[in-house]
Amino acid sequence: MGSVRRARDERYTESGIEVKPVYRPEDLGHFDYAERLGDPGEYPYTRGVYPTMYRGRPWTMRQYAGFGTAEETNRRFKYLIENGQTGLSVAFDLPTQMGRDSDHPLAAGEVGKVGVAIDSLLDMRELFEGIPLREVSTSMTINATAAILLLLYQLVAEEQGASPEEITGTTQNDILKEYLARGTYIYPPAPSMRITTDLFAYCARELPRWNTISISGYHIREAGSTAAQELAFTLSNAMAYVKAAVEAGLEVDEFAPRLSFFFNAHNDLFQEVAKYRAARRMWAKIMKERFGAADERSMKLRFHTQTAGSTLTAQQAENNIVRTTVQALSAVLGGTQSLHTNAFDEALALPTERSARIALRTQQILAHEAGLTGTADPLAGSYYVESLTDAVEEKAWEYIERVEELGGSVRAIEERYMQREIEEAAYRHQREVESGERVVVGVNRYAIEEEDLDVELHSVDEAIREKQAERLARLRDSRDAAAVERSLGALRRAAEGSDNLLYPMKEALASLATLGEVSDVLRGVFGEYRP
Repeated sequence: MGSVRRARDERYTESGIEVKPVYRPEDLGHFDYAERLGDPGEYPYTRGVYPTMYRGRPWTMRQYAGFGTAEETNRRFKYLIENGQTGLSVAFDLPTQMGRDSDHPLAAGEVGKVGVAIDSLLDMRELFEGIPLREVSTSMTINATAAILLLLYQLVAEEQGASPEEITGTTQNDILKEYLARGTYIYPPAPSMRITTDLFAYCARELPRWNTISISGYHIREAGSTAAQELAFTLSNAMAYVKAAVEAGLEVDEFAPRLSFFFNAHNDLFQEVAKYRAARRMWAKIMKERFGAADERSMKLRFHTQTAGSTLTAQQAENNIVRTTVQALSAVLGGTQSLHTNAFDEALALPTERSARIALRTQQILAHEAGLTGTADPLAGSYYVESLTDAVEEKAWEYIERVEELGGSVRAIEERYMQREIEEAAYRHQREVESGERVVVGVNRYAIEEEDLDVELHSVDEAIREKQAERLARLRDSRDAAAVERSLGALRRAAEGSDNLLYPMKEALASLATLGEVSDVLRGVFGEYRP
């Protein structure tokens, strides 16, 4: 797409969209309300997926949390619930994301650092001890090992007496964006896509209210993309998942109603609102016209939003409270279904209880004091917002068409097309910050010479790995080793064949096989991906 030229007397969004000084009716051209907007809850869902949106109930406040041991994270979950959080969101540590047990040599230095360490069913039980899973919706940010964590969650919910219809939540399960932007993949793309579609099929039969994937633009944006690129590459990946599921024999309307999305909220409030509105309109068109969906639920793009971690600054960290508020406001005005607000100290460390509470209170103030929940899509009809929605959509379609010309997302990732576009956008952004063309308050303007960093920071106990290793040793000594071997053998045979992997995987995890052992069986069959 090339770099964006900026004339001195014009202003552009970071997606390269010109912003005019004034917008008038003629900027919308021949505007067809039914075609471009429709009422909230009606095709093409530009104005929202539900008729009254937040009037009956605000969005789900789903604060992302996880660190150290399952016991420590369980305490943080209960603290957030006591303070009014309405949904759980689990962060897992890097070894868990990469399919390694805490006592594996490659886990050294990472256990419990960026999320909670989960090695087995014992850890998952402890993570949700005292939290009734039939009453709580849980989102899990996990991709390469998503099937394992989902099954561990299901096992704990069943132990609590929950029925399949009562188990609700979301697994991120978006492996394509890992190759594209984040890097926590294990297996090559083809077997990874098989695991993803096996999870679709399993949930369609066994967990009817579980959202099987949260197709994520968040990490694409964190890697440096523009808003238009985030939207385009996310929808391209979504199309690849739908195509793979159909090719695996699933009917579109069998699995598509449980697809969900995950977007980033950045600082340009109106561009972000436009992005979310364009996303709904584009997805409805894609599902109806390209995939022949007949169920209206298959056409409704439901999404979670997280405020932008990449915009948080270590300098004058309290300024991040304002940034997060603006970003959260864009998500709410854009019609998000759930929201996480980052804590102001996250550029320095994991959130403390105090900073996590401030982040949650930010959402609660927006929900209860700001007058945002009375009407659906309050910005509809704005000459600027409607023009910007059209412009973001147009830019996104250009990228999608290029990806399709290359053969779809998997091929475009293999050829590094999307990666190069993101890298160029990130470079442009950084160059603008360093030149002062793009202002970052407290960093390249209004900086303070000697800043007082008297901020309480959260620290993770370095002894966590040793504790987890001891727990694993006790587990392996006490479990039925023969049963574990039998179940892992069944999983190996399924991987070598074409059976759904989640059924033997669940049996192995129930017999107390560890996350690392299950992942190693699949490594032995599928191999590991090396770019």
